[in-house]
Amino acid sequence: MFTDLTEALEAEALQLTPIDDGQSTAASLVVAHQARDKDDLADLLAALGLPCTDDDLITLLPHLTIPDHETGVPMPVTAFTATAASMLNNGDSPAHVRDTLGLSESELVEALLHTAAPETTATGQKAAPATSAQASSAGIEGLLSWAAGHPAATIRNKAARIRSDLGELTARRESDDAQREAEERVARLKAELERAQETLRTVKAGGRPTAPTAAPAPTRTHRKRSKKELAAIRTWARDHGHQVANLGLPAQAILDAYDATHATTNLAEAS
Repeated sequence: MFTDLTEALEAEALQLTPIDDGQSTAASLVVAHQARDKDDLADLLAALGLPCTDDDLITLLPHLTIPDHETGVPMPVTAFTATAASMLNNGDSPAHVRDTLGLSESELVEALLHTAAPETTATGQKAAPATSAQASSAGIEGLLSWAAGHPAATIRNKAARIRSDLGELTARRESDDAQREAEERVARLKAELERAQETLRTVKAGGRPTAPTAAPAPTRTHRKRSKKELAAIRTWARDHGHQVANLGLPAQAILDAYDATHATTNLAEAS
């Protein structure tokens, strides 16, 4: 409010420079980002003296904030940003998306950030990765994580394809391992079946299957020998080319050979 009439008249006489089309469009975009719906957008544009015809509204509608009809809480992503993010995810270059949709630099950056963000489910939790197994190498995993957050859609798509291929290879290896284990088990069962069939044929033929038993080891009795007998054994052993000590008990093999020889001799004399 002016207290001096002269200042008021001078201010009224100032020539205001009308805004150009670029400034008008930029202002309309800012208003669209803050509007709740089409009617609210039209009221705001009219109050600010910005173009608000039907054609203007149609152009600005994609910039309205998308409402969440389940909770009523507005989402932080506009339809225009969602469209740009979708095009980037489909492999379109950032320059092509910017030229096609007429995005500003800040809007393009927002779309790129949105595409790099992890996907969420309806409950707000992070979506599980599409692969059923992780890469075994930490270096590869780190590289894929970096590629998944890259601004370029081609890099992100390539990382997604690699993850998918790794998941398929992991699943194939698990399938092959399971198949090999099953084949080995089948082979063992077949061998057991063949043995059981052989036993059955033996029983039907009137035989009686017997398990092989090991022959019992012969038991040796170590009787006490006199000094005279030990001296005779040493003499006999030396006569037959064996080396024996002058003291102590001769080796068991020599004792067995001596006993066997003299047992045969005794039997011959008895007959």
